[in-house]
Amino acid sequence: MSSSVAGMGLVVVSCSSTSPAPAPISSLASFSSHGNLLSSSPCVPVLVPKRTWKVRAGEPSEKSLEVMRKFSEQYARRSDTFFCVDKGVTAVVVKGLAEHKDTLGAPLCPCRHYDDKVAEVEQGFWNCPCVPMRERKECHCMLFLTPENDFAGEDQHISLKEIQELTA
Repeated sequence: MSSSVAGMGLVVVSCSSTSPAPAPISSLASFSSHGNLLSSSPCVPVLVPKRTWKVRAGEPSEKSLEVMRKFSEQYARRSDTFFCVDKGVTAVVVKGLAEHKDTLGAPLCPCRHYDDKVAEVEQGFWNCPCVPMRERKECHCMLFLTPENDFAGEDQHISLKEIQELTA
């Protein structure tokens, strides 16, 4: 059972049929911040704060860069798409995805402007692969290109070294 509480993420309620919770805790578990009944049984609430990602300028971690590189290669193969003939485009997009993975916790499309990146990540529409890519094979970033696209190269591979050199 769960509910939202102002300033918090989910209230995860852990219930045990064998040991009742102390009165103050069970009374907290009984009602949400809006006064809605959550549970009438003795429960222990655990407040889980919302994820807050600090946006920091700088380079993505090598780990995130490698994760996004491998993801991009695997998704290109799986979706029968190819990287741009200009590997610099591929390198910049993969690096942008890795930066967002580090700062936002998800690979939010780096080629769009967002008023609120955290809200966009939570919505998920522009998390790579975005909905237009998954539904229609339309990649705004030109990371995943169909063979018919004039800018599609023949590669579905890019090395970590290439990404680092092309984005230095």
